[in-house]
Amino acid sequence: MTTAKLTWVKSTHSDGGGGECVEIAAQPRAVHIRDSKRRSGPQLSIPRAAWADFISYCT
Repeated sequence: MTTAKLTWVKSTHSDGGGGECVEIAAQPRAVHIRDSKRRSGPQLSIPRAAWADFISYCT
């Protein structure tokens, strides 16, 4: 799948002030992550299990 067709969601911790903003696009096998200020910039794709481990560590 091309990442151009993904549905991106901005983090609830991101504000409109131009600070650090992260967007994710969750798919069945992977979670894609990008900087919302550089949408055409680099993106990180990680397995869903790794994302779940990361989220459990953060909460």
